[in-house]
Amino acid sequence: MQRSTRSSHEGYEIRAVLPSDADDITGLARHLDSMNLPHERSAIDKLLELSAASFAGEVEAARAVYVFAVRDLARGHLVATSMIVGQLGDAEAPYVYFEVKERALRSPRLGHHESFPVLSLAWSYEGPTEIGGLVVDPSMRRSPARVGTLISYVRFLWMAMRPQLFRERIVAELMGPLHGDRSPLWDTLGQPCTGLSYREADRLSKHDKSFILDLFPRGEIDTRLLPREAREVIAQVGDQSRGVEKLLRRIGFHFADRIDPFDGGPHFEAQRTEVSLIKHAWEAKVELDSRPSGKQLMLIARAYPKEPWFRALALPARRSHREEKVWLSAESAAQLGVEAGDYVGTLPLWRGSRS
Repeated sequence: MQRSTRSSHEGYEIRAVLPSDADDITGLARHLDSMNLPHERSAIDKLLELSAASFAGEVEAARAVYVFAVRDLARGHLVATSMIVGQLGDAEAPYVYFEVKERALRSPRLGHHESFPVLSLAWSYEGPTEIGGLVVDPSMRRSPARVGTLISYVRFLWMAMRPQLFRERIVAELMGPLHGDRSPLWDTLGQPCTGLSYREADRLSKHDKSFILDLFPRGEIDTRLLPREAREVIAQVGDQSRGVEKLLRRIGFHFADRIDPFDGGPHFEAQRTEVSLIKHAWEAKVELDSRPSGKQLMLIARAYPKEPWFRALALPARRSHREEKVWLSAESAAQLGVEAGDYVGTLPLWRGSRS
């Protein structure tokens, strides 16, 4: 059974994305086309240059972005990607959202009592670290290699290996339900205020969100006054993000009472030190071991002082927290390019994960 699980991951590696990967990442971006990962070649080129500089330590932590990818070694191209944004919000581009608060009103004379959400525009210039930009090639979504799990988990392993680079809070912005090219929430609130369609505003926001702060109303918005279609998408997760929501809840994230002002999608948040995957990930010293028993499939990662900056493989291994050691076979060590005495990041991969 272990041999079968291992073989399903052979032939794939996770590594930092390089500027030379722009064609593959642009191809993957067409399946998401989000603010983090726009389907625009010029934007992708800039993103990958920033990512390489971030891994090289040439960018301050607040402006760093780390982009990862799963590479199919046999076919020679990338089949999944994800990223970490070191900090949401700065003096030039604040982190903008709607706060969601519950209000309760009561009329004794009418015998009426009701609770409902109100929305308030808010922003931060020193927001949390963000995880996002996760895309899996549609042809790989049901693959036994579970590349969706690999590309999702690798972000938490990197944060465990380099905690000083990240904020204490981590946020994930999940996309809300869309009706084709429309967002019911944007049609009700955003378009009347800005004169922009959802797609026009979405494209503009990839470069600048200041128009939201300039034109959106201040104060509380009573959602009872919104059309039902708009109310129904507030803090709801779109079909494309339901798998991500399940993973986030399982590892310690919760709804942060904030939503995206464009599509109403919820923001999930967690304390970095309380995320289960980060707590289960730690660096260990490599020991060589030929014994096959007691080994578990793990994500084993190594950081480099030059390209490719970061590389990880799913390998069978044993580790000891008390001894801070991980035992790899000589074959596995050779695959990763490590020797006895090297230090690597380790994170168990659970069998229950699905891509």
